Order: sequence, then structure tokens, then C-alpha cells
Amino acid sequence: MAEHTLKVDGVIRVSPNSDSNGSITESTLPLTLFDIFWLKFHPVERLFFYELTDLTHHFFDSVILPNLKRSLSLTLLHYLPLTGKIKWPPQAPKPAVFYSPNDGVSVTVAESSANFDRVSADDIHEALELRPLTPELVTSDEFADMVALQITLFPNKGFSIGVSTHHAIFDGKSSTTFIKSWAHLCKSLMDEDQQSPSLPPELTPSFDRTVIKDPTGADVSFVEKWFGLEGKHSSNSRSLKVFQSFGTIESFGRGTFELTREDLKKLRNRVEEYYQVKESKNKLHLSTFVLTCAYVFVCMVKARGGDRDREVVIGFTADYRTRLEPPIPSNYFGNCLATLVLFLKAGDLMEEKGFEIAADKLSEAIKGLENKRAVEALEEIFDLYGKVKEGTQILSTSGSNRFGVYETDFGWGRPKKVEIVSIDRNNSVSLAESRRRHGGVEVGLVLDKNEMDAFASFFNDGLIFV
Repeated sequence: MAEHTLKVDGVIRVSPNSDSNGSITESTLPLTLFDIFWLKFHPVERLFFYELTDLTHHFFDSVILPNLKRSLSLTLLHYLPLTGKIKWPPQAPKPAVFYSPNDGVSVTVAESSANFDRVSADDIHEALELRPLTPELVTSDEFADMVALQITLFPNKGFSIGVSTHHAIFDGKSSTTFIKSWAHLCKSLMDEDQQSPSLPPELTPSFDRTVIKDPTGADVSFVEKWFGLEGKHSSNSRSLKVFQSFGTIESFGRGTFELTREDLKKLRNRVEEYYQVKESKNKLHLSTFVLTCAYVFVCMVKARGGDRDREVVIGFTADYRTRLEPPIPSNYFGNCLATLVLFLKAGDLMEEKGFEIAADKLSEAIKGLENKRAVEALEEIFDLYGKVKEGTQILSTSGSNRFGVYETDFGWGRPKKVEIVSIDRNNSVSLAESRRRHGGVEVGLVLDKNEMDAFASFFNDGLIFV
């Protein structure tokens, strides 16, 4: 790994800004069936890089840090459960979040000597370089934190904000809403010099768990399934530690690739022309997500090469807020995702029309959501657990081009780069809107160096001949 150091200046706990002098009582937030499904998954880790080429230690210490800490304290007033911990009382059928206004969020303050331009670039660089900038979320047998933050100074270059979130309380939409709320209040404090700025309705979270209906008790069933599976490998079947990840490998590289609006238009035309020739009557769902995933996954399968008979498993999530009956509020904070899985053969995706085949399969899967209950989709994942064959190539996504992460302005401009660091733990690809071109998509990958070089070749060459 490139030589650089990280100096930790301190670890603080930021608590909600409250004038209350009354007694502090502990509150409880239940975990729904959607939350329980993600209880054992590793944290989602994001990095936001902000470029300020004249950033001094004095300005960082006297302006940036105080504003970030004060606005975080104000933000936590709206997001009180995030200050607490997941615990599992002895007589309770499932874990829950326990919190009080006296609790707080861990914030690490650090300084890095890393090359800011390199670690925030699209170009391929060592994946492990981002790890020191990412805070560790503490999980143990007895409890699990909700969120951890790290603010890192790059002298005369800028700063980064690292965010690690527990998947049992945050889905992608919820995580993005929390960060945008923090940014909104921070910017408001500076722009308007307000002591107590407010959040707009779209950033005001709802923690009302009664909107999630679970008449069959799927939440407890999911608990039993997860901890039954872990009981085979652990002496503590009630441990709140997250599962071990695949881990990072020193030789892996991280890179960002872009599909422009024009690229996506050409890819859409390519699929439509193929099915016109086949005289297919299928009505295709060719969203930006479908086109992006189909193209990227095919390039990844080709880059891996090898056995054409190997199985390829494609997994992705869908937001069910508007698909539930009745639909739940768009500002609902928590998990509301269903996970879908496709099984394909590598050889089919390596064919000349592999992209078109992948787009068709993804299109059909998404159309099938209209007739599939969320509980059914999640239960299917448990049925598949442990049944994936050795040598299977697993492909999945993290993030979304709809989240608008590049709108996250704390008062010093939009981010130069946003990364989902945790894709180095689970072999997924990250998705975000293009920061340079309206309608485009940024795709982040972490691959072995040889596979990364092959992927880049397939990705770029494929767009030339679209």
C-alpha cells in the first residue's frame, strides 16, 4: 500500500443538543421484519471527500470542526435512536434499539498524509488506502452501535467524512437522509446564522414502526433463522456481532467508471433492437438501473473468465416503501427493502449478446416485484443461504443513482467524490449519480488487479462499439 500515515487527534461522543434538565428515561425502538433481515450484515461504509485547496489547520479546527459537531448535535435531536445501541434483553423474543438523550455518536477526528487527489480520484488505486479514513462500527456479543463517524483533515487539500452505519437501522435511503439532514443543518447554521435551524419535511424522519404490518410474525421467524444459522458456528446464539465479511485483499484495486446519459441511451437502443429482431412480445423494463447492472455485470463475468459453466448469482434490493399495502411514508426511517436473486450461467453472459440476455433477465425480475410480497422475497434468501456452490460468482449492488449523494453540501461545496468503502467487503458494486453529467451513473468496483484491468478493457471497448 502507498506510504501514508493517519494521526488520530481524538475520539469524542456527540450527544443531541437538548436544554432539558428533566429526568432522562430510556426509550425503545422495535426492529421490524425488514430490520431483522439485515441484523447480521456488515456495516455500510461511505466516504465523502470535500476539496478545499487552501484548508489550514486553524480553519479546520476553528470553523469546520465546530460547525460539524454543533450541527450533528442538532441533527441527533431529530434522529435520537441513532445515539443508542441494539441490545437483546434475556426474556425478549428479538433485539431492539435502546436509547436516551444522554447517549451519543462516536466521532473520530484525524489527520491524513495520504495523497488526497489519488484517494478521491476515479482512477484505479489501492483499495486498502480508504480503510484508515473509515470509522469502525463497534459490535459485540452484547450490543451494537448504530453509527460511527470520522472527520479527517488533509492539510491544504480538503477533508473527508467517513460514515459507518448498522444495516439493521439504516437502508440506503435512510442513511442518505441522515447525512443530508446533517449537511442541511450545518449549511443553515453558517448561511443564516440560526441557532436552531429546522429540517424540511423530506429530511424529517419518521420512526413510526406501526406502519410496518407483520401479522404472521416474520420478524421473530427471521431472528430464529439467523441465529439458528449462526448457532452452528458460534457458542453464543444470541451474539449481536455482525457476520465476518469476505475481507479485503492487498492486491485489490478500486476504480470508478461512468456511464453517461448518451451511453445509456445507446445501450437501451441495443436491447430494444435485439428484441425487435427476435420479434419478442415481452415488454421490457429498461430503467437506468437495469441497463447499468446488465452492462457492468456482463463485463465483470467476462473479466473473471474461466469456467463458462460456473454459476453466476445476481442479487439486488428494491425499495418497498411504495409497494407495501398500504404504502408507507417516503420519510420512513429504517429498512424497507426486499432482496431478489437471479441464477445465470457465466457462458450465457459471455456470449456476444450477453448484455441483452442480462438486461432481459433483470427486467423480468423487476417486473415480477409487482406480484411478490416482500416477506416472500426475503424468505427466499434464507432458503438459499448455504446452498450457493463453490466457485459461484456473486454479483450485487450497493447504493443507488437516485440517492443524490453529490447534493450533500455542508457549507463548503458539494463533494469532490463519494465512495462506498464497504464494497471491498462483499464483492458488490456501488452506484451513484454522475457528479459531472446529468443523467449519468458512476459505478465503483473493487477487484483483483488482473480482473480490474480486464474489466476496464471490456467496459471501455464495449461502449465504443455500441
